[in-house]
Amino acid sequence: MTTATARISRSGHTAAKPSRNAKSRERALAWARRAPLLPALVFLIVVTQLPFVVTLIISFLNWNSLSPDKTAFAGLENYITVLTDPDLRQAIFTTILLTVAVVLASLLIGLGLALLLDKKFIGRGLARTLLIAPFLVVPVAAALIWKHALLNPAYGLINGILTWIWSLFGSVTPPQLDLLSQAPLMAVIVSLVWQWTPFMMLILLAGLQSRPMDTVEAAQMDGATSWAIFRHLTLPHLRQYLELGGLLGAIYIVQNFDAVFTLTAGGLGTANLPYAIYQTFYFANEYGLASAAGVVVVIGTIIVATFALRTVFSLFKKEAAR
Repeated sequence: MTTATARISRSGHTAAKPSRNAKSRERALAWARRAPLLPALVFLIVVTQLPFVVTLIISFLNWNSLSPDKTAFAGLENYITVLTDPDLRQAIFTTILLTVAVVLASLLIGLGLALLLDKKFIGRGLARTLLIAPFLVVPVAAALIWKHALLNPAYGLINGILTWIWSLFGSVTPPQLDLLSQAPLMAVIVSLVWQWTPFMMLILLAGLQSRPMDTVEAAQMDGATSWAIFRHLTLPHLRQYLELGGLLGAIYIVQNFDAVFTLTAGGLGTANLPYAIYQTFYFANEYGLASAAGVVVVIGTIIVATFALRTVFSLFKKEAAR
């Protein structure tokens, strides 16, 4: 019995060795597959995470570059200042207002354009290309186009068209709009809506083209109107795509700096939080306060990005379940 037991134990021991060797080989193969990605991962950490860690450390310091000898630990004082200082609090409000207005307007206009492009008509490909073009323009270039080519009160296209229309009726005193001085925040919103509407349109168009058309055809055969089909079938199907477009748009627009800097230079109540950070850092030389405001922007962006990722994952699960 003892000899048999020993043989069984030895055989079991020798049988277990290949399984351990197999696991070690699998681990080695897994690391071999990941090894080429390690330099990119290290580079990504150095470029993105280390600067953020440094910014986070500086945000707890009372550091003004004009008085470097007075640098000291400030605790949460910089964050309290960000939330209580009138100018920074106004910048936070402007950022929220700008983001909400641009996202909602872009979604509504993008939805209308997506519904139009979902129909078959001659020249649809050309129309789609032209409508996508504003999103491909460099943000600074887009802001310069709106500032000089379109909104300039002296030689802008909008006032030129108004002058031409009024001249057709013999008027020599046409209205001359000056949005950059009379409604500067509206000018920033209009330029950003023009640039981000194609992005929303593409997302919603993808959602429209993934609709189950058999359900729509059945509703049409039952006599449902176009509005009823849109309200009860199309809109519920597009809910997640609307959420995705709104969240992704909010992530980028909340960080927008180009339009505010180029169109208004943050004047007349248009300074959002990124521009306020720029002013605090480069003009007030308050490195600690600017870093704290930057961390606030990052936290807000992460919160919005979390909801965006959840929406993306739910869309993937929905497509995989089909």
